[in-house]
Amino acid sequence: MVAEKKTLTKYPEKMPKKRTKLLAQQSLPAHQPHTLVSEGFTVKAMMKNSVVRGPPTAGAFRERPTKPTAFRKFYERGDFPIALEHDSKGNKIAWKVEIEKLDYHHYLPLFFDGLCEMTFPYEFFARQGVHDMLEHGGSKILPVIPQLIIPIKNALNLRNRQVICVTLKVIQHLVLSAEMVGEALVPYYRQILPILNIFKNMNVNSGDGIEYSQQKRENVGDLIQETLGTLERYGGEDAFINIKYMVPTYESCLLN
Repeated sequence: MVAEKKTLTKYPEKMPKKRTKLLAQQSLPAHQPHTLVSEGFTVKAMMKNSVVRGPPTAGAFRERPTKPTAFRKFYERGDFPIALEHDSKGNKIAWKVEIEKLDYHHYLPLFFDGLCEMTFPYEFFARQGVHDMLEHGGSKILPVIPQLIIPIKNALNLRNRQVICVTLKVIQHLVLSAEMVGEALVPYYRQILPILNIFKNMNVNSGDGIEYSQQKRENVGDLIQETLGTLERYGGEDAFINIKYMVPTYESCLLN
């Protein structure tokens, strides 16, 4: 046995075939070059082993953080003549004063400022209060239009889907609330419509499924199309040109 071991070490060609196959398979790993991550348009980006880092996302659809609103401050201080009333149909606002006697120049912009709120009870009081005041406002609404533009713009700029849907419904109600309101909003399209242009095509591709948000009027793309149509219909002669300037892909609902 000792003589056989010596012959195998002296003459490797006499080693068993299985052992040689195993040695052939256990080859040394190839050296992989280290990749270097670099910014675009730099000297490092021209090197062989560099990988250029792509540009950062613009964040056009990213939600913005909410800021404390004046509506919350006034509500916590008890300045609003409102209270929560529980009904068989749900919650509603119990107004302590007749809505027609309210100072719209003071209260309506504050309620519009509360459209940014997303926590109960602030969001409920703000949204329901806006609709109640628009329903009973009449001729008092038109003079307050310039004060409502910044709260509407701030609510849309949050880019929150729920807040956008609520604000679009409020804009539609605002246009229909009194005469000449639609025409009074035309000069302010530059403040309102840029966000609508971003989210105009945001629809859910459900194939042959059912999109229930359309029935609840919570589909952002459909609501934007509906709102633009309402603005054009009640905005007078110059409405379509101004909408087209801010939303280039918009097609008229009247001319076609």
